[in-house]
Amino acid sequence: MHRIVLAVAAVLAAVITGTATAAPQQQTLAGQLAVVRASTAKYITGLGPARAAGYQILTKMIPDMGYHFIDPAVKAFDVRKPPILVYEHQGTSWRLGALEWVFPKKPATPPIPGGRYGTFGAACHYVDGTVVFADSQVKCAATAPGSGAKLNFWHGPLITLHLWLWYPNPLGMFSGVNPLARPFNGG
Repeated sequence: MHRIVLAVAAVLAAVITGTATAAPQQQTLAGQLAVVRASTAKYITGLGPARAAGYQILTKMIPDMGYHFIDPAVKAFDVRKPPILVYEHQGTSWRLGALEWVFPKKPATPPIPGGRYGTFGAACHYVDGTVVFADSQVKCAATAPGSGAKLNFWHGPLITLHLWLWYPNPLGMFSGVNPLARPFNGG
């Protein structure tokens, strides 16, 4: 882990001073972390910029993760544009903790070197962030139980790739959960 931190620092220093080239950076973990950090820094301290960029609620609080916001316009892997931003919420404050990419099937090679995959079951998603797991779209109610929010979409089982770039995680930057996010579980 110490080597990764040093490598990221070296790449960031090179980017700032203009001595690194873009193509080799994107081939390494340190390079990809530098690129994704630079492209998502604008979202770190609040939801305003994320919402302005098209992100909308995907899930309410998932324990030891956070609230997930999705940009439905993102259709393919792009390290500069993660489809999901995971926020920690407390009081009126929102802070970006992790980024997430999803795939319909497991890529043969992680698109980010060292990446580890997780899973998310087939589910109905409602416009207020309610999630109801269902193995087929016909099992999705038109409105969310409890809130009455309208159905937004259904998806089949997904492969996930989390990156805890903006919040430390003792389980590793690619872990699906983060025990340090536990204080935020109450929202």
